[in-house]
Amino acid sequence: MAMESSSAAPGGSTRREATRQKLYEAAVTLIAEQGFSATTVDEIAERAGVAKGTVYYNFASKSVLFEELLRHGVGLLAASLKDAAERTEREGGSKVDALDAMIRAGLGFIAAYPAFTQLYVAELWRTNRAWQSTLMVVRQQVVAIVEGVLRDGVAAGEFSEEIDIQLTAAALVGMVLVAALDWQSFQPERSLDDVHAALSRLLQGRVSGRG
Repeated sequence: MAMESSSAAPGGSTRREATRQKLYEAAVTLIAEQGFSATTVDEIAERAGVAKGTVYYNFASKSVLFEELLRHGVGLLAASLKDAAERTEREGGSKVDALDAMIRAGLGFIAAYPAFTQLYVAELWRTNRAWQSTLMVVRQQVVAIVEGVLRDGVAAGEFSEEIDIQLTAAALVGMVLVAALDWQSFQPERSLDDVHAALSRLLQGRVSGRG
């Protein structure tokens, strides 16, 4: 599935944005298949159906393309999580309900973009990449959304004040990432509803203390 932006670019930027989408999709699938170092700009251009010069017109190098791919993909995930939390709040749900909705949104994102998620998780463990600082920034972009819900839940008395907000938020994000990749790789016969229900029960029991 193509990594589509949440909104179309205005005016004359629309065509360039469409080209970037093609390059993101080509890069993420190729790198997932054969690794970053083995993937060439020529291959990315060929997979995207564009000239090699088009790649360099949009991105200064393969590394810049990958760095922007990380920003783009994580931005889509962050927007999905934020939308889930805000929708729950509008509907009068609790903070646990918001976290549960975010878990489902995260699973949905990973089901739609498994190759990107595999790359993202793999890159989290590397320390020698030029884009390491960018990766840390975009990671925090996602974790901060979960932190905000936890912080609001503590303030409202829904969660214990003893919760380590930073670590709990990172653990919840990690739980969804790892569980979803395990689902996609080893238990693909399970439905999104089934996987969500399992993680939801874990959330209800370990975070809220209910049920």
